[in-house]
Order: sequence, then C-alpha cells, then structure tokens
Amino acid sequence: MGLPALEFSDCCLDSPQFRDTLKSHEAELDKTNKFIKELIKDGKTLISALKNLSSAKRKFADSLNEFKFQCIGDAETDDEMCIAKSLQEFATVLRNLEDERIRMIENASEVLITPLEKFRKEQIGAAKDAKKKYDKETEKYCGILEKHLNLSSKKKEAHLHEADNQVDLVRQHFYEVSLEYVFKVQEVQERKMFEFVEPLLAFLQGLFTFYHHGYELAKDFSDFKTQLTISIQNTRNRFEGTRSEVESLMKKMKENPHEHKTISPYTMEGYLYIQEKRHFGTSWVKHYCTYQRESKRITMVPFDQKSGGKGGEDESVILKSCTRRKTDSIEKRFCFDVEAVDRPGVITMQALSEEDRRLWMEAMDGQEPVYNSNKDIQSEGTAQLDSIGFSIIRKCIHAVETRGINEQGLYRIVGVNSRVQKLLSVLMDPKTASETEVDICAEWEIKTITSALKTYLRMLPGPLMMYQFQRSFIKAAKLENQESRVSEIHALVHRLPEKNRQMLQLLMNHLANVANNHKQNLMTVANLGVVFGPTLLRPQEETVAAIMDIKFQNIVIEILIENHEKIFNTVPDALLTNTQPSLSWKKSNDSKPPSCSERPLTLFHTAQATEKQEQRNSLINSSLESVVSSNTNSILNSNSPLQPSVNSSDPELEVMKPTRPSSLTPLRKAKALYACKAEHDSELSFTAGTVFDNVHPSQEPGWLEGTLDGKTGLIPENYVEFL
Repeated sequence: MGLPALEFSDCCLDSPQFRDTLKSHEAELDKTNKFIKELIKDGKTLISALKNLSSAKRKFADSLNEFKFQCIGDAETDDEMCIAKSLQEFATVLRNLEDERIRMIENASEVLITPLEKFRKEQIGAAKDAKKKYDKETEKYCGILEKHLNLSSKKKEAHLHEADNQVDLVRQHFYEVSLEYVFKVQEVQERKMFEFVEPLLAFLQGLFTFYHHGYELAKDFSDFKTQLTISIQNTRNRFEGTRSEVESLMKKMKENPHEHKTISPYTMEGYLYIQEKRHFGTSWVKHYCTYQRESKRITMVPFDQKSGGKGGEDESVILKSCTRRKTDSIEKRFCFDVEAVDRPGVITMQALSEEDRRLWMEAMDGQEPVYNSNKDIQSEGTAQLDSIGFSIIRKCIHAVETRGINEQGLYRIVGVNSRVQKLLSVLMDPKTASETEVDICAEWEIKTITSALKTYLRMLPGPLMMYQFQRSFIKAAKLENQESRVSEIHALVHRLPEKNRQMLQLLMNHLANVANNHKQNLMTVANLGVVFGPTLLRPQEETVAAIMDIKFQNIVIEILIENHEKIFNTVPDALLTNTQPSLSWKKSNDSKPPSCSERPLTLFHTAQATEKQEQRNSLINSSLESVVSSNTNSILNSNSPLQPSVNSSDPELEVMKPTRPSSLTPLRKAKALYACKAEHDSELSFTAGTVFDNVHPSQEPGWLEGTLDGKTGLIPENYVEFL
C-alpha cells in the first residue's frame, strides 16, 4: 500500500486522520533523507575504490609493459615473437580500459553525487523548514485559540469583537501555512520519483559506457587473442618435444659424459689446481685452463665456483714442455709440470683425476685432441641413397597415399618397433627391393609403413639435408621475413647433392599431399614440420643449444612443404645472378665468400674398421656435391638453357655429368677462388689465387684435402677450382 493523499481541504479541518497522514508522509521523507545520505556516502566510497582499482591496474599494466621475454637461442620464431609482445599488448588494453574508467569516475561526482546532494538540500531541506514553520504556527494558533476561548462573556462587546478578529487572522495564517506545507510535502514526494532516480540512471549509463568500451576493446583484441592462443599451443607442443630431447641428452650425459663433450676451439680445457708459492709456504689455487695446440698457448684464469667470481688476473704462457710428476716426488696426486717459453721456472699443475691428467698430457705432447663427434645411432647401417633406397621410399609413399592418406595422426603415431624392423628387412632385401612393381602388401599397418620410412631416413650415413648445410638452413629460418627465408632455403636446397635433392623433392611432394588432407588426418604443415625436422635436419653435435634450434628445423620443413613446387622446380635467383658460392642469409647484397666461422666445424676421430662403410659414403656424397656444383657453374657461364644431363633408366638416381674432370681424380692441382683463415689445426689458411698440390676428396663431406708449402690439410670444396 502506498501513502494516502494529503487533501488541501483537510488542512482547514486539521483532523486527527489528517495529522496521521501527514506524519506518515513526514516519516517517508525522513527515511528518504537518511537513504540518500547513506547513498552519497557509499557513492563516494565507490568512487574512491574505483580510483584505487584504476591506479592498481595501471601499475599492473606498467609492470607488464616493462617485462621483456628472453628466449633461448640467437633468434626467435614467429610464435615466440607473438608471445613476447603479448605482455605489451595486454598492457595497452588495460591502459585503454583504465582511461575510460577515469572518464567514468570524473563524471560520477557530477552525475551522481552532486544531484543527490542538491535534492537532499533543496527539496528535503525545504520540506523540513516548512515543517518547522508549520509546527510553530500550529502552536501559535492553538495557544491563541485557547486564550480566546477563555475570555469572559462579560467583556465589552468591542473587546470581544477585536478578539474574534484576531483569532480569525491567526486561523487564516495557520491555514495558509498548512496549505503550503502540504503542497511542499506532496511536491517532494513526487520529485523524488525522478530527481532521485535520474542521477542513479546517469551513473549506471556511465558504467554501461565503460563496459561497452571494454567490449569493443575485447572485439579489437580478438584477432590477436586467437593468434596468441595458436602461438601458445605451438610453443607448448614444441616444448614437449624439446623437453624430451633435453631430458634424453641429460640422461646420456649422466651415463657417459665424455661421449658428449662440446666441440671447442681449444685442444684441451678444464679446471686445474696450480701450485703457487707464498711467503708462508705454498698453496694450490683453482684455475680454469685452456690449451691451444697450434699456438701452444696455455691460458690460466683463477676462478672459484663456490664464490662464483674470478680470484685474480688471467695469465697466458707459451708451452715449452710438459712432464708428468712421479707419485713419490709430490704429496698431491695427478700432478704434472709445465715449462713455459716466456716464464721462468716450473708450473706444477694438478688434474682432477688420472684420466684428466692423461688427456692434458696427450694434448700438450702434441697428440691429437680428444673430441667426440656426434655420430648417429644408425650411421653404420646399410641405408643408402641408391636405387634400393629410392625404391623403398617410393613404395612407402605409394602405400600411404593409396591406403592411409586420411588416417589420423599420420607419421605422428609410431608403429611397433619389431614390426618396423621386420618391414625394413623385407624392403631392404636385394631380392625383393629390385621388384619395383611389387607394392607393400595390405597386412602392414599404415603406422608401421610411416615409421619404416622415417627410420630408413635416419639410417642414412648422414641427414638427408646434410650436416654441412644444417647451420645455413637454421640461419635461413631465422631471417626476419618469410620471403627472405624462402629465397635462402631455395638456394640452399640447390646446393645439395643431386640424389639428396631428388629424395627431398620426392618426400616434400608427398608431405604436401598429406598436409592437403589435414582436415581428415589432422596433420597440418606445422605438425609435419615437428615430425620431420629432427629427422631431415638433425645437427652433427647433440647439445642443448642444438635442441633449442629444433623449432627452426621445423620451420625449414614447413617452408619446404608449403613452397615445394617453387623450390624444386625452379632455379633460385641467387644461382642465376651469381655463381660465386656465398651465404646470402645476411641482408647485405655484397657477394662475399662464406667466412670460415660460417662453415660447419670439422670433427676428427680415429677411424676404426667399423667406420669404413661410413667413410666411403661420405666420400661419395662429397664427390657428388662437387660434380653438381661444377656442372651448374659450367651451364651458367655458357649462358645455355638448363637441360637435364642425365642418361639413365632412372633419371632421379643419376647425377649431372661433369663438364670438368671428376673430383674423384686423385693428386690434382687446384686454385683458391677466395681467401680463407683456418679455424682448426686440420684446416689450411690461404689467400685467393693460392695453388694447392695433391688435391683429393676428404673423408669429411664438403671438404677436399690438399698440400700447401709441405703441409697437408683440409680445404673447403666450394673455395677452389681444379686446374
């Protein structure tokens, strides 16, 4: 039930019912007044809280904007760059949102607090003043009326008439005040319906405007959010693969740390304790020492791992001799003496173990450094890029494309190892391998066939895209824009030996077909890159840094799949415009020869009887590359159109015929096209125009071996031409 209406006619009667009705209206006004007072207080508290919230969010946004991600490696993938800039994007969104919040807060006082205070003061306050006046007139009227009624009737008529007139005047004034009060009460009760609610509506409208602005920001942010979500998922997937690789490497290092040493520019390096004479006697100080056999320079850096800092200045001396200390000549174990050319006296050093001392002694006595190259587990297998190898890959591809192209998880789901090995043994059997028309029978599961294909590629003596080009492909994937990446990878692919390139083309055409059916098999280009990157482009040395580059291996494979028609069916621009071998991954347009630092490091170890097959394969591969390089240069120099120079029943298995004597010819002379500074003891330093004697293929792919001034060493194959 609502309040009863106050009738103006009741003001004259001033009945008890009228007074009760008036009191109910007055109580409602008091209630409204208290509510508005509390509402103003709460509104001010809300505005203050919003200001504090905005300040906290701005501080949060500033923290996000200041933080910069540091990724492992010397370059970032597109996904990593997207994630790295995400914090700045978050900060921008939050700042824009808080700018709108500040505008809302600034308007809140004007649209909410000020109108409410004005209504409370001008309307409810006026009603209270009217009530005071009404109460005062009521008391005055009642007092005069009682006094008038107590007059004696014996008073003079003139006096009584004057008293009656006075009472009438007071009654009339009371009646007018009563009417004005009732009018004011009615007015305030009606005004509160809009003057009280309207500011609240305006405040809510400001809130809605703020939230709508947030909605618009969310819409604008939607595209980046989608891209970021994909990048996060891709990065998580790469992490899972990388983590397993790193964990596997860690376990290998735990089991046999000496088999996985990092290739170093030093012949030997490690911690040694060096005896130093002091006033109070002798002390043994821990140093990190390096030795370079070519210069015979020993560098000693005092360093304590516990304190994490250097304990003095570095010292470098030239080795004169090294002598093992007899056990009975010194109290310490594992000691040896070193004499220096440029320092008097003997330097006594203590190794960490007997084996460690042996290694230091061998290095300083001029023997070969003990490095361990990263051999493939299956490098001694019988897999080759020959007719059998191509037949196996073709059969596997044909079986996949005819029977399982839509199978989910194609190439990602692995087969049972025993079945895979059995299938490979069947395919690699010379009796069955020669039967090119015979398909793989339906009893073999698709996952077994795909695993057999990947296993065969891993069983090759080296990765299909070759160790010496691995770093160049990785550098190409790290270029800033996609066009440069495709162009550089295009050029690198055409530097591969013919059979490697043919096999790679065969595989990429197939993987493109697989990717075209990704809606059914769920194997997108990115997924195929994850599967085949480590197989086709594995590094020669297994290190954490190499594992961190797996993501770029995957990018190379993605580019090959997406651009396979251009890469394999067209001649790269670099080959048409410049026959000089160069590493064009840099932005510079200078046609400079590759520096020695950009060439793959050469690793040596004593060849054992079980490595003869691997050495023969490396020799053949390096020879094939030199033949292809020579033929390409010959064609370009003669300005003749490119023609396939193959003459075989299987054109994909034949290399281009050379236009100069084969590099397999032993003991020939060659001339240097560019200068090169050796980075290893086994390499030769030379200038452009230098003539080498006895040049013949090396056991290392991409390298020749020759003699200069009586010294025999390695020469980069692309740096010379035969005379």
